[in-house]
Amino acid sequence: MKIEPFGVEQWMNAWETKCELNLAETCVASLTLAELMQMAGTTQQMPSELARMQMTYGEIRGSTRLRGLVAGMFADQRAENVLITHGTIGANHMVYQTLVGAGGVDERPDHVVAVTPTYQQHTAIPRSLGAEVTEVALSEAGSWLPDWDAVAAAMTPATKVIALTNPNNPTGALIERDGLERVAEIARSVGAWVLCDEVYRGTEQGDPVPSIVDVYDKGISTGSTSKAFSLAGLRLGWIVGPERLLDDCEVHRDYTTISVGMVDDYFAAMALDAKDVILERSHEITRGNLAVLDAWVQGEPKARYIKPKAGTTAFVALNLGISSYDQCVALLKDTGVMFTPGSALGVEGYVRIGFACYPQVLKEGLERVSQWLAKQPAAS
Repeated sequence: MKIEPFGVEQWMNAWETKCELNLAETCVASLTLAELMQMAGTTQQMPSELARMQMTYGEIRGSTRLRGLVAGMFADQRAENVLITHGTIGANHMVYQTLVGAGGVDERPDHVVAVTPTYQQHTAIPRSLGAEVTEVALSEAGSWLPDWDAVAAAMTPATKVIALTNPNNPTGALIERDGLERVAEIARSVGAWVLCDEVYRGTEQGDPVPSIVDVYDKGISTGSTSKAFSLAGLRLGWIVGPERLLDDCEVHRDYTTISVGMVDDYFAAMALDAKDVILERSHEITRGNLAVLDAWVQGEPKARYIKPKAGTTAFVALNLGISSYDQCVALLKDTGVMFTPGSALGVEGYVRIGFACYPQVLKEGLERVSQWLAKQPAAS
């Protein structure tokens, strides 16, 4: 199976160990296990519980406790609607393996409509499986929200999946309930699924919005402990959707990961049991940091953006006469500050700035960037 290189991951792999201030990071500042245990109130019992844990495969779909805690983050889901996976990245991959391929309706390839920019999995994986992918582009002029008429126009009888990230990666745009109901209506017209990568769910700047699984009976939500829960090192995620879909996904998972690790499952359950405390910390960091970033953009003559409504990243245009890749490399070499070039996400003319790091890192990084920008000629 051939697949295109993963632009963001290649960029991160090449540079994240070479920077001084990482403003390309997308996870809310990571927790230590000591911090997690303190938040969960398990400092005393955890060592003995782990010591007694027998290192078997455990429950193949994920522990009943963890699946119940994941289901509890949705309006109308049960543990039976949850399959635990190796991160959101494993969840998305498994869904595409299950739903799309080269031989679909009347032996034509299956079709995916992907709203872009997005996490590259949602275009590259279905293509690698032989599906046709139509990208419907978001725009700054449209506040990075989908043009639902364009999505509807892209549908065909072979469309199996509409793919979204909500909150959007990289722009931080947030599709509200009316938009989710509209995409459900569009998908329903041809019997398609809606795969909504909700890995940034829980990072809203205001009130939360519903999950696609609580709006549409063929909605699929993927997520993980990586972003809002600050525990990327667990590599633990989930698929939430109809039981029949999860049964089919499990057939594919038997050939890959079989199950997640019992220790990862244990700490993930600990985190979700303490979700209110952890998300309060995440909101404090992301909401405070976005205020800092917003003030910086408003005061920086070479920068503009649409202020994110959720997520941990902003898509910022810098008025320079060089490509986004060259901007980011020069910035790294001159200042030690790391952004992500928009070209790594398939959109030239922007950089992705992560604002979920510790506040002092963001403030120092933006100050260095301003000093650097003042020395750069603006685009003619």
